[in-house]
This record gives sequence, C-alpha cells and structure tokens, in this order.
Amino acid sequence: MTVRTRFAPSPTGYMHVGNLRTALYAFLLARKHKGTFILRIEDTDQEREVPGAVDLIYHTLRQAGLFWDEGPDVGGPYGPYIQSQRKTIYREYAEKLVEAGHAYYCFCDKERLDAVRKRQEAEGKQPKYDGHCRHLSSTERDKLIAGGTPWVIRQRIPDSGTTTFTDEVFGEITVENSTLDDNVLLKSDGLPTYNFANVVDDHLMRITHVIRGIEYLSSAPKYNLLYTAFGWEIPRYVHCPPVMRDAQRKLSKRDGDASYQDFIDKGYLTEALINYLALLGWSPGTDREKFTLDELIDAFDISGISKSPAIFDLVKLTWLNGEYIRTLTPDQFLEKATPFIRQAVTREDVPLAAIAAVLHERTEKLADIPPQLDFIDRLPDYPVDLFVHKKSKTTFENSLTSLRAAREALAAIPADSWNDDTIRATLLKLAETLGVKNAVVLWPVRIALSGKEFTPGGAIEIAHILGKDEALRRIDHGMEKLARAPK
Repeated sequence: MTVRTRFAPSPTGYMHVGNLRTALYAFLLARKHKGTFILRIEDTDQEREVPGAVDLIYHTLRQAGLFWDEGPDVGGPYGPYIQSQRKTIYREYAEKLVEAGHAYYCFCDKERLDAVRKRQEAEGKQPKYDGHCRHLSSTERDKLIAGGTPWVIRQRIPDSGTTTFTDEVFGEITVENSTLDDNVLLKSDGLPTYNFANVVDDHLMRITHVIRGIEYLSSAPKYNLLYTAFGWEIPRYVHCPPVMRDAQRKLSKRDGDASYQDFIDKGYLTEALINYLALLGWSPGTDREKFTLDELIDAFDISGISKSPAIFDLVKLTWLNGEYIRTLTPDQFLEKATPFIRQAVTREDVPLAAIAAVLHERTEKLADIPPQLDFIDRLPDYPVDLFVHKKSKTTFENSLTSLRAAREALAAIPADSWNDDTIRATLLKLAETLGVKNAVVLWPVRIALSGKEFTPGGAIEIAHILGKDEALRRIDHGMEKLARAPK
C-alpha cells in the first residue's frame, strides 16, 4: 500500500496552530513511508471564506517546509483539489445514495427545523432531525422538486443497530445508530457539507490515512456508514488530541496567540514552532526535544500520538526558540533580527551587525529586540540617580570623574578606529590609570550612553553602536547632569 495523506483546510483566515499540527502529522506520515502528501481546499462554507486565505495557506505550509505532492496549484491525477470545483461530483454521488435508499431529499425549511429543535430542547432531548421527509414517496418528492421547493439531501441513518469504527489512537469505538443524526449531505446551494465531501474526496483521491482533530471523532460512524453504503474501503483514522491553552480551555484565536502568523510576528522561528508542534500530543519515545524536520520524518510514528489533550506551554516554546536562535550563524541571525531592530532603530549610521552581535546570545524571541533598543535613536530623559550603583561602587563624584576622563580618552580615538576592540582597550586602560575597578568607569559610561539601568550590551558595545560623535555628545550630557546633582 502506498501511503496517501491529505491536509484539507478551510480558507477561513489565519492558520491555527492546531490545524498546522494536523498538516505536520499528515506530512510526516507520508514522508516517513515514501508516500504522497495532498493539499485539498475545503471551501464549501462560502459564507465563512476569507479573501486571500487560500494564498495564506500556501504561504504558511511552504514557509513551514510542508510541501505537497498534489494540490490546487500543482495539479495531480485526482483533481480538482478545490471542493467548490467538484459540485457535479458530489451531486452524482448524492443521487446514487438516494437511489440506493441510503439518503433522501428533505424539503423542511428553516422555520420548521428551528421549531423542532426548540421543542426537543424543551423536552430535554438531544436536538436532531425528526425524519419528517424520510418517507416521502418518489411522486411526492418529484412534485415538490418540480414546484421549486428548496431541498437538501440527507443521509438516512439506520433506525437501529450499532456502528463500529477503529481509530489508530483511540482504538475500537461502537455507537448506537439511534444516537446519530440524519445529517445534510448536499446543501440547497448544491455544495456538499464537510461530512459528505470529505468521504467522497478521500475515496476518489485514494487517501489511506485520514489525520484530523478529535472534534471529528464523533462523526466517524456516519462516515463509515457512507463508506459502507458505497461499498468503498474505509481508510485508517487518526484523530489527534486537542491543543489546549490550559486544563480547561482549548487554544483559541480569541484568547491570543493561536495562529501560526501570530507566533511568527512575535519573533518565533518557523523551525522552532514546527519542532514544538510536533511534540504537542506526540512522543518520539525518548526525552529528546530538538528535531529538524528531516529528523522528525525519521522519528515519526502514529503509535506515539497521545490520547490526552496537549497543553500549549509558551514558556517551553520560548525556551526552544532561544535554543534555535543560538544555533544561527551571525549572518543568519542578522537577517532575521534586522526587521525587529528596525522597529526601534531608524538611524542609518548605526552598524546593524554590531547590534545583532550584542543581541544574539541574549534573545529568546525576536520580538524582545525592539524594547531593548529604544535608547539608540534618542537618549531618554533619565534620573541622575542611575549613576549611583552600590555593587559597582559608583557615586555622583567618582562617576563625574570617570566620565570626564573617559570623554578625553575616547575623543582621542581616531574615527576610523572606533570599534569594540579599541574602545575596550581605551576604557580598561583608563580604569587602570585611575586606579579603580573597571566597573567604576564602565557603569557611568553605560548610563550616560543609554540612560537605562539594563541594556543588551555594555558601555563598550553601546559606544561602538552609537558612533563616536553621538557617544561623546551623550557623555557630555551625562557630565552636565552630574554637575547639577546634589553633593
């Protein structure tokens, strides 16, 4: 058997991380077994479709490295791969079910259905279709159709008995047919519901493994009844546990960072996010936590998928992201960090590579970068008390002395020699000459240059980044503040 998996998203907005995890598992399974990964766009819910969402799906999957073998944009032998382009196929198969007695036309309008639902709820019953149109004769049906009465086609669920299905994660499950609803297969606009289209498409596209969220587990008996009605082979089901924000709540767009793009915008690396998503509800059977995509392909096995919900741990993801950031080369980090640096730094004369070098080992996610650099374009109005630091043993008096001496020493550095090495040598030599510890010189210089107690780099790196003229100007300003400080 050639493994064929599919990812079938609806184009209704950004890619939720739970959906991306489903795509990842389908991709990994196909690649692990040298099979075929298919992308299918399920756009039958036209009212919820968001313009541009299909392109966003393409972009997200490509950025994540989940390239598909068949799909709307690459073609394949079982297209079209967009459901709205397959209307005639669904109509044909829905009619076959009607002819075989496994489905029927329903002419109930919304008002009647709402009334039935309200009555059932009032009686404490689980709302479901009451079968009003199940027993219409072909003559009655044809008359209503000829008269232009709107209709849908519903699945005819057996009145009694049970349906059993097997899931690769949850095992064998049996349900009473009486608990199932005669769900709509074909809507009044001629488009299928998900419950019908996914069965027809999965069969015609020869899908061997259906990987999807646990929310579809309760519908699997209806799908099996359809497969049986058509006489088709049932694929292997793999229902994945939900991704939770905490023990009570599912991860949701309404609660914050629930989409792939949200995390990318906050400076998480695609590689780290994919690595983390793979481990949300799946275990490689070891304690290992860091995997490349190729390593995930080698390690992936359905047996590692858990039945339990997976808690999305933002702290863990952030730690893992930091691990990935630190493995980047300086040039790779500079490329990824530059857009975030530019959110805070607009000056064209600052060396971005020097800024990136300071940040590389200190960054866990790229969105942490801009707040650390808010002093580069403009020196903030800072309190003079920052010059006093007990651990560094600095006071107003010795800080002023250090700044005066540092100003003179730094001014003597030629402009073309203004770099970390020269600045470091100059300031450390100055501390030795003054007979004080390095911090007595470096602390007041850093405060004067940044106006902040905490900075991503020290006095040496900041002086280099600011440039000679700006560094001297800020030191002058610091001396003025200290000259006015209370004695």
